[in-house]
Amino acid sequence: MRFVAMKLHTKEQAKEGEKEVKQPEERPVQRWEPSVDGYLKFLVYSKLVYDTLEGIIDKAPFPSYAEFRDTGLERSEKLAKDLQWFKEQGYTIPEPSSPGVTYAEYLKELSEKDPQAFICHFYNIYFAHSAGGRMIGKKVAEKILDKEELEFYKWDGDLSQLLQNVRDKLNKVAESWTREEKNHCLEETEKSFKYSGDILRLILS
Repeated sequence: MRFVAMKLHTKEQAKEGEKEVKQPEERPVQRWEPSVDGYLKFLVYSKLVYDTLEGIIDKAPFPSYAEFRDTGLERSEKLAKDLQWFKEQGYTIPEPSSPGVTYAEYLKELSEKDPQAFICHFYNIYFAHSAGGRMIGKKVAEKILDKEELEFYKWDGDLSQLLQNVRDKLNKVAESWTREEKNHCLEETEKSFKYSGDILRLILS
């Protein structure tokens, strides 16, 4: 999954990247001009997506999802703390709408009928946040938050070990998949990037 995901990055985002820069959010983050209102939307919509993901994993409509409970990568509680911090600073927290609601609904639908595609989204959401997401968070904090480090970008424990543990679980789950199912999982990567990109783009709004 990592190989396919890396190819969908631009050259400036990752050395394995093959995608051409077309959208503003694909430019290097140093050139971004984020806004607090846009960033708040990004956090609210991200929280909806993580709430949805973590709720699905907890209910486990497919038994294999239960492997991904309590991985240490969960972000919902961290985002709730960050939104409370913004509220205490006097900001109004927006209600989620599209593209966050659209993505959350898609994940729910997918999780009930297509576990391979759902696992692709699970992987890309958590792993992208732990890599490029952290870099973006740092740059945004420098530009508009006086370098305030949000909980969204903090993990309890060694992040590299948490990620490796989840990789091991993903490999274990995928062992029972056919070649067609594995390919189907990889084919969902581009859609995962599009949905996440639509939410990421809000930072610049």
